[in-house]
Amino acid sequence: MKLAITALASVSALAFATAASAKDYYATVSGGISLLSDSDNDGAFVGDFTTGAGTTIASGTVLPDGTPVGWTTDFDNGYAINGAIGKGYGPFRAELEIGYQQNDVGSHAGVAAGGIDLSAEDAGVLVTGSGNLGTSVADLVAAGEGDVSTLFVMANLIYDVETPGPLTPYIGGGIGVGFVDVEYAPSGVGIIDDSATTFAYQVKAGLAYELTPLTDLFVGYRYRATTDAEVEATLFSADFDIENSASVIEAGITVGF
Repeated sequence: MKLAITALASVSALAFATAASAKDYYATVSGGISLLSDSDNDGAFVGDFTTGAGTTIASGTVLPDGTPVGWTTDFDNGYAINGAIGKGYGPFRAELEIGYQQNDVGSHAGVAAGGIDLSAEDAGVLVTGSGNLGTSVADLVAAGEGDVSTLFVMANLIYDVETPGPLTPYIGGGIGVGFVDVEYAPSGVGIIDDSATTFAYQVKAGLAYELTPLTDLFVGYRYRATTDAEVEATLFSADFDIENSASVIEAGITVGF
């Protein structure tokens, strides 16, 4: 979060320092609600995994290297903040944007390994050498804790639809880099705490209102996503692909120079 705030401040400072005399330059800041889609966390064990004591699965059962393992995660509504500097070229605008979004984990469900549903098994099955823990895998992971956050650096191209009045619809998109941080700790048990650098992309549209010749207020929608974040588990030796796509509903201000 501190990194995101520092980056946004840097963007604003750069806009004031380098573009203060040019009307076709601008800076924009926005904030909104991040609706992160569910993630199918697909992975596989790295090396042989020896189970702890389950309900029907005996302690010491060996799942060989490469055995698939995964589950589904849903997320609470989160937040997104964005800042950009840009330049107009007729009806088009090109801009450099930095954004940050964060969503807390809601819950996990459907834990499976090797095609076997582990939901009803005692949670001890997940920890090598563990005895029964007295709670099922399903109950353990249902109490989702942790979050997924992403810092975006994007290059955007936006088209403003010219109208005779103060309202201007816009549409655009961009590509860039996403720095994704994943923390999964259901019921306080750390399963994943890792980060990845990914390709990021977005499309967005909205409506701007001209408040003054140099100031617009806007509301908009964007769909923003990264390629799967490749992370490592901490509870056991396995690699996972975490899906990361969100709808963002936002409002903001644009100031021209």
